[in-house]
Amino acid sequence: MPVEPLRWRADLVAGLCVAGLLLPEGVAYAGLAKLPVAHALIACLVGLAVYALLGRSRDAIVSPTSSSASLAAAAAAGLAGIAHAEALMALTLAAGGVLLVLAIARQGQLSAFVSRPVLRGFAFALAITIVIKQLPDVLGLRPPPGLDAPHLLVWVLGHVPDWHVVSLFVALASGALIAVLRRWPTWPASLIALVVAMAATRWLDLQAQGVEVVGTVVAPSFAPHVPALDRDAWLRVAELAVGLVVLLFAESWGSIRSLGLLRGDTPDANRELLALGAANLASGLLQGMPVGAGFSASAANHGAGAQSRLSGVVACAVVALAIVVALPALQWLPRPVLAVAVIAALWHALSPRPLLATWHLGRDRLLIVAAVLAVLALGLLHGMLVSVALSIVEALRRFSQPVLHELGELPGTRNFVNRPEHPEAVGVPGALILRPQEPLFFASAERVMAEAAARLAASGATTLVLSLEESSDLDSTAFECLLELDVRLSARGQRLLLARVKEPVRALLRISAPSGLGREERQFWSVADAAGSLAPRPVSPR
Repeated sequence: MPVEPLRWRADLVAGLCVAGLLLPEGVAYAGLAKLPVAHALIACLVGLAVYALLGRSRDAIVSPTSSSASLAAAAAAGLAGIAHAEALMALTLAAGGVLLVLAIARQGQLSAFVSRPVLRGFAFALAITIVIKQLPDVLGLRPPPGLDAPHLLVWVLGHVPDWHVVSLFVALASGALIAVLRRWPTWPASLIALVVAMAATRWLDLQAQGVEVVGTVVAPSFAPHVPALDRDAWLRVAELAVGLVVLLFAESWGSIRSLGLLRGDTPDANRELLALGAANLASGLLQGMPVGAGFSASAANHGAGAQSRLSGVVACAVVALAIVVALPALQWLPRPVLAVAVIAALWHALSPRPLLATWHLGRDRLLIVAAVLAVLALGLLHGMLVSVALSIVEALRRFSQPVLHELGELPGTRNFVNRPEHPEAVGVPGALILRPQEPLFFASAERVMAEAAARLAASGATTLVLSLEESSDLDSTAFECLLELDVRLSARGQRLLLARVKEPVRALLRISAPSGLGREERQFWSVADAAGSLAPRPVSPR
């Protein structure tokens, strides 16, 4: 059988499976964003269509996500004086615009500034927060407005006598049905559970028994609209959109990259930035929500056997058909079942396995704990910003540490290695050879140079060989510190030689080094060459 028909059939099956997941998720995530369902449906259609045109991943499904919906709602709440829907649309537009600017500037590497432990900790805490906020719908309660997740949990546990038994039973039955149906991955478990729940509402008259339903759902209009905000309001929107931009790209890039690795694909971060930016900009213009490549939908697409972006096109068509045909039926959807659908969509994020795996490595434990606590204690928006700041601070801390390794030569070779780790390595008489373990830049250069000068003085050597293999280039601060070190050593009758000097650094030294450090006889391509220039040494036996 020809290959192409097989690929087409695989994409058709995957698209149907994804559509069955996106419909209940869209309804649920609209609730997280505190918006009418129409906004989520618009975002779903626009995200799928735009990504199919501009994206490159075979697995990515760009649609509303639980994290972006929750974070956007939290950010919109911080825009006092602006209607919630208008604020959220403005945030979506701003996020799309920033993503496009980053794509044009080819800044896809910025996603690396949010470390995986921080992102995992944030996702875990976010999942816990969202699940707690679904409890009132599961239990048929109406809590006071404005409670954060910890206080809401305390409030729910303090009102056990008020739990609505029928609502709880409906939620548990739906959860059990979803759990059973998930044994067959190609079946749309959440969609089937929602259809069964809507039918039960009609036939068993669950409303008469006190079970709340979604109510009338207005059809999407797809009318272009730009929020009428003044300049100051747009500046506030732009400030709050920063966290949303970071989350959208970090979450989406993580999904695209991890699933791409399973296929052997090499995604282009800048291209994905462009697709995400265009999708969010189009969604905001048509009154949709923020969209991203969430892991649950993208993993479902991958697991269903998608072979190309055609699966997203199929999902888009099926969702559009469902909106035309079945939208009125959503009014019978019980809120407890909708809450269960949200919890089911987040089930993978509630697993502590990724956190425990990092914890057992003995690395980044503080980052994980701090990210989780930041979200739970400060809320989604500020927790996200604190998490991003933690990643950047940790990167700066690592880079700014003056870690200098003393190198020695392995007998019988031209290899120079860290002497404390290799006792058999021998030093060069009259010289101290040091290698900074991180690139030299403004935050680390001064401390590294001071440490190098102090260690040279303590060693009694007269020559310092500084290996710059980790520094592909130098900023102005690092360059000035290097020149100052040369002057300081010269004043003490000592000499500075540079090894493993890259071309950009050589060019900079030739043009701007008045002390003579830029001369060829003081720069070497290897540590062995620098050591060999100090004095004639017998050739080691080989």
